[in-house]
Amino acid sequence: MNITRNKLGAAVDENIISAAQADALFTFFQAQAADVPRFTFTHVLYYLGGLIAIGAMTLFMSLGWESFGGAGILLISVLYAVIGLTCTNIFAAKNLPIPAGICATFVVCLTPLAIYGLQQWLGLWPDDSVYKDYHRYIKWHWLYMELGTLAIGVIIAWKYKYPFLLMPIAVTLWYLTMDIAVMISGGDYSWQLRKLVSLYTGLLMIGLAFWVDIRSRHTADYAFWLYLFGVIAFWGGLSTQYSDSEFSKFMYLCINLLMIAVGVLLVRRVFVIFGALGSCGYIGYLAYDVFKDSWLFPMALTVIGFAIIYLGILWQKHEQTLTKKSRSWLPAPLRELLQNRS
Repeated sequence: MNITRNKLGAAVDENIISAAQADALFTFFQAQAADVPRFTFTHVLYYLGGLIAIGAMTLFMSLGWESFGGAGILLISVLYAVIGLTCTNIFAAKNLPIPAGICATFVVCLTPLAIYGLQQWLGLWPDDSVYKDYHRYIKWHWLYMELGTLAIGVIIAWKYKYPFLLMPIAVTLWYLTMDIAVMISGGDYSWQLRKLVSLYTGLLMIGLAFWVDIRSRHTADYAFWLYLFGVIAFWGGLSTQYSDSEFSKFMYLCINLLMIAVGVLLVRRVFVIFGALGSCGYIGYLAYDVFKDSWLFPMALTVIGFAIIYLGILWQKHEQTLTKKSRSWLPAPLRELLQNRS
């Protein structure tokens, strides 16, 4: 719930709390939320600057860097890493966790570039590919860069414990599974393989995110980025599967509806958003392909829509009773997680 000064003012008008208590509560809640990422101008500047710096050393890396040679790339990467860690420590000492976490994440994102430079310098690079291809193509020899990134990411995340550090770890896990699958399959680069690997990787990452969510239920939200990339990988792999079976298409709808339910249960919007996209996609398929000339289909959808609205009314009326009864069946850690998220 977003507690604003206006809401506290309404509580004062209803004589629930005094004006002095409203001011004290607002100050308290602002202090509590200072370290939580929010859509404010300050936080937008933090993340915009951080993502530009990270993107410059990853996605937007140009071929001009190849002129430095392996030793030059390694040296510059290490220098940037030292600067990044220094900024992390400075911001952490000033109790600025968000910029500190962004700077620490920048260091983790430098790791594959540093390993690439080291391999080039030692003459261990196996072909004529360049670092710019790392985020575009699947190759087995990216494994060293990915494993090194995971190792550095885990060490820095363990030391600094900032949730944003899970972002490069989640992305690297996704990359790693793709490259391992290609290596095991003997160089099969087909899209069908990529889609299947993405689907199962997403499932595994969602499972990992849930485990992290349970473990960190009393601290910060460390599972956000794992959920985000897990859902993207799973839903992307699922939605790009080809099928000419009506039953499998219906099962696709059921999975997306299940994602919406899971998102509501865990209070994770990413499940709801992608589940809603998939459900709308299936309804669009029915409207434009299966029932394209039917006058009854729009009427049936309208009835279903109003039935869902009525279901929402019933749920709102009995929400506390149903929530309490349903949560009583759950294990204690999951119960605590849901109470903290709601």
